[in-house]
Amino acid sequence: MKMKDFFKKYKLFFGVFFGIAAIVLYLFYNALKPIKVLPVYQPAMVNYELVDSTLQHIKKFHQIAPFRLTNQNGKIITQQDYQDKIYVADFFFTTCPTICPKMTENMALIQAKILDDSQVKLLSFSVTPQIDSVAQLKRYAIEKEVNDQKWNLVTGDKKEIYTLARKSFLAVKEDGNGGPFDMIHTENFILVDPEKRIRGFYDGTDIKAMEKLLQDIKTLKQEYPN
Repeated sequence: MKMKDFFKKYKLFFGVFFGIAAIVLYLFYNALKPIKVLPVYQPAMVNYELVDSTLQHIKKFHQIAPFRLTNQNGKIITQQDYQDKIYVADFFFTTCPTICPKMTENMALIQAKILDDSQVKLLSFSVTPQIDSVAQLKRYAIEKEVNDQKWNLVTGDKKEIYTLARKSFLAVKEDGNGGPFDMIHTENFILVDPEKRIRGFYDGTDIKAMEKLLQDIKTLKQEYPN
């Protein structure tokens, strides 16, 4: 039998064989391909200006501390509301004329992208709780179309908020003008995993950084499948 006739006779067999071989190779490739994992940020890895001096040497085991604050609806919000969730946090105030409007606009963009994702939530802390009452936060939430199921704007004890910002989220500079706005908050959005660990920092005024944040949320969801 000629080689040509041989391949013609077994054409279907070879087609199926090579098809199966291709699928097996693809599966092996995906199984062996390393899964991207986001870094776990520790205080020692972050700009020292944003970290309380008591924590600057810490290289492992850093977690977000428990909190108890009040949201735009007058509801008490604690870590329990973010149990087993991936969330994005930031620090702002409703009367901020500089970076906050852009940060809120970009947080609203993130909200739109994760609206139907039950695993991801948002959390914004007011750094001027003496001004940002529940009523003020509610007005702001309505104006900015905040979805109450996805995004909490919280106010409460000033010392607790400042301690969280400085010692947990590593998001603020400690020096200020000594007045009502005596905490210089950054434009950072902070990505937190279900184990209460920081997994990323992003410029909340930069649309490109928001694209990176959304991609990192997808990566983190692979690490914590719902």
